[in-house]
Amino acid sequence: MRVDAGLSKLLGLSRTVVATLAESGDVLVDGRPAGKSDRLVAGAWLEVALPQPERPVEVKAIAVEGLEVIHQDDDVVVVDKPIGVAAHPSPGWSGPTVIGGLAAAGLRISTSGAAERQGVVHRLDVGTTGVMVVAKSEHAYTALKRAFKERTVEKRYHALVQGHPDPSEGTIDAPIDRHPRHDYRWAVVAGGKPSITHYSTIEAFRAASLLDVKLETGRTHQIRVHFSALRHPCVGDLTYGSDPTLAKRLGLSRQWLHARTLGFHHPADGQWVEFTSDYPADLAGALAVLADDY
Repeated sequence: MRVDAGLSKLLGLSRTVVATLAESGDVLVDGRPAGKSDRLVAGAWLEVALPQPERPVEVKAIAVEGLEVIHQDDDVVVVDKPIGVAAHPSPGWSGPTVIGGLAAAGLRISTSGAAERQGVVHRLDVGTTGVMVVAKSEHAYTALKRAFKERTVEKRYHALVQGHPDPSEGTIDAPIDRHPRHDYRWAVVAGGKPSITHYSTIEAFRAASLLDVKLETGRTHQIRVHFSALRHPCVGDLTYGSDPTLAKRLGLSRQWLHARTLGFHHPADGQWVEFTSDYPADLAGALAVLADDY
């Protein structure tokens, strides 16, 4: 494997970090500096000077406009996440976060997990809206993390994709890993993590199709990557190959993807609960424009 790909898998670092280490002469193969595109060969002696660990990102209690609490009790808080909001703080992100918004609202959440991700059991992309659950109690954190890992949580999204998938209902079973050339993207690649997406068509428009999508796995950008691989990218998703002209006509500045419903066994009593989020204005407006095309 290439140095950047191999060390990324071996050490859990991004390819960008590995490339920087290589450029700085901090990656040696048999005692000689290795470039990021050099090959790792079995039996070679590998030395890597690791960077200093990043300091924990501070959680800032800042009110988040549009962040709606759908439900809360002693164990969980379910929110409707607006566009432009990250699940939790991270290096390089200075915008609003769900965790910061909940803190500003005076809600206590679980202290489990890394300092900046306390209570977070799953995430939505910054540009993806919809329903999300955060653990308030330590018991809920453990139970929900297990539920997501064991795939007993039902996650349903609505996605507007370009064109008309054929068949109109089906399953995409294709492994996902980091894009071989672009570190900020993901892709369907041989040897990636197993990724399964089920979908059915809700409504077919002239230029696009509204789909109901059920995730069996929860890989980063899974829906966006899978439908891009089928050449039916989410409308407005310029990162994964959507048509910018269509996005502009529909007034979209991000991917048309919405976490519609989330169902899980409540950590307190095991009863099944389910929560739903309505379309935000930009997504509903895009559908209205498509409907007028008929």
